[in-house]
Amino acid sequence: MIYLTQILGNPVYDCAGERIGVVSDLGIATGEVFPRVTSLAFVGPGKIPFMISWRKYVESFDEDEVHLKVASTDIRFSYLQPEELLIARDLLNKQIVDTQGMKVVRVNDLKLSDYGEKQLRLLGAEVGARGLLRSLSPVLERAALSVSKTFGKELPERLIAWNYMDLIERDLSDVKLSVTHKTLDELHPADVADIIEQLDPRLRGQVFAQLDRELAADAMAELDDDEMAAQIVEDMDLADASKMLSEMDPDDAAELVSELDYERAERLLRLMGVKERQAIRQLLGYREDTAGRIMTSAFVSLSPDTSVAEAIEHMRAVSEDVETFHYLYITDETRQLKGVVSLHELVLAESNVSLGEIATTEIVSASPEDDQEDVAKDIAKYNLLAMPVVDDNNKLLGIVTVDDALDVLEEEHEEDLQIVGSRTGVSSDESSRLLTRLLSSEMWIAFWLVSLVVLLVMSAPTAQASIQALVVGAALPVCLRAANAMVRAVTSLVLEFDADDDDAPSALSFTLRGVGSSIIYGLIIALVTWAVEGIVMGRIGESSSELSSLAVQLISLGKTSFFLACMVSVVMFALTPILLSYIRHNEANDKVVNGLAIRAVALLVAAALFIVAAQFIVIPSLG
Repeated sequence: MIYLTQILGNPVYDCAGERIGVVSDLGIATGEVFPRVTSLAFVGPGKIPFMISWRKYVESFDEDEVHLKVASTDIRFSYLQPEELLIARDLLNKQIVDTQGMKVVRVNDLKLSDYGEKQLRLLGAEVGARGLLRSLSPVLERAALSVSKTFGKELPERLIAWNYMDLIERDLSDVKLSVTHKTLDELHPADVADIIEQLDPRLRGQVFAQLDRELAADAMAELDDDEMAAQIVEDMDLADASKMLSEMDPDDAAELVSELDYERAERLLRLMGVKERQAIRQLLGYREDTAGRIMTSAFVSLSPDTSVAEAIEHMRAVSEDVETFHYLYITDETRQLKGVVSLHELVLAESNVSLGEIATTEIVSASPEDDQEDVAKDIAKYNLLAMPVVDDNNKLLGIVTVDDALDVLEEEHEEDLQIVGSRTGVSSDESSRLLTRLLSSEMWIAFWLVSLVVLLVMSAPTAQASIQALVVGAALPVCLRAANAMVRAVTSLVLEFDADDDDAPSALSFTLRGVGSSIIYGLIIALVTWAVEGIVMGRIGESSSELSSLAVQLISLGKTSFFLACMVSVVMFALTPILLSYIRHNEANDKVVNGLAIRAVALLVAAALFIVAAQFIVIPSLG
């Protein structure tokens, strides 16, 4: 086995042993399961690039040098064929799609296997740490292997076989890939969307250009980031973008159009068909976060006197226009909703029975102005696959499907996580997750350490003053933890109860509970410090008047500091109504409140109050 980075830069010798250049790249024929190396690219004298046939001219090779069969004067230049590519130029250090793991990775090295004495074939791409270290220096790779072996760990290769690689940083539309080569076109739209979200922004448009229109539309609908989707559409050709929007479900297309610049959105809509344009404009007429905004007009409605056999034939005819349908909606000539027939009921019914006879007339429906979260909860509550949306006259306007309801509930869950200070969409890297957890739950430690530094800087440049600052700082965690607890309690209250919930505890009761806890905590601290003072003073006695005086001063300072910390805690809990009002006001206006930011502000206020009071009141009062 040999790696590309071991070959690049190696000297090239002709049959007479004369050095004629250094290896710069290798060409492969892509139309094979394990692509064969077909060309050798090297840089000759004067930095002149050469490309020659591997089979015709290469005599032997290893990790150190390449030898040719002929003299330099007999070399004839060859050209890259349409089915070939250069692996250093087109693969090395480029992003590729691992279509087996369905993720985007960067190629750190390429593994080759020598079939016979002179033939090389590409096995796959190395995307792990070993490939990265090897590309920097083989010494680094060997050192890392030795260290990992010492600790009983393995540093395995992470190899992606050629037939599970899809190339995205070059237009390969004219390159004949292997028949076993798995590409993005074969993946589920949701997997394609996940891959696109991992790509560099400059490559997303290239990927969409490679997808067929239907898959591009489905993948666009699966993107979680609306701003990312809008940016992709902004970068697309107008005609291509309008055709893709026409392929999307009306609700998904409307959501995407709402994120675009007004002028571009209008130009896209004018290029679309009349039917699609009207459906999107109708949905855009409803307020955001309402049932009307997420409903789709792609549903099947039939009259009550339609027979089961006729209904089945009709469904077959419209199956291409209606991607998914779970119910038949029974409407009269004015489109008023009269009943619902599920596919299960339709299949079990006799073919000559009319839909009106088997329809369910007790219908759970929504108004287009209903909050989309309430609609999603009702769909979950009643185990529905879709919910009809009707106007005040019970006229059927559209349906909200279960997948849209799940999206709404997921968004709400993510907002709740942001309120309590959690992050969504973080990297899968374990160190990132650990850092996030620490920032979320133990942020007060960072504020404590910074505050200690501030107290030391503000104290006089003497050993005694520094000791006093450290004693004062030892009490600071009391109020910091109280501030942390206040934010957690308030955000938990917001998540558990709606603003208009009669069962929700009042802000006053919450505040009194917190203040009471702080006072009890202060009494416990007072008892502990009194006991410590008695024990210490009893042991020191009269042995050293200087030591006794310092101990009394430090103990007194400690008691005062802890008392101050408890008072600051009381103040922080007294701020609960303000914080609760702020969060609920933003929640009512559909604004997400970041819990980490609120926690940081609360800790900053607590630390600032404590430091100011300690530096200008407590420490000076003790001399």
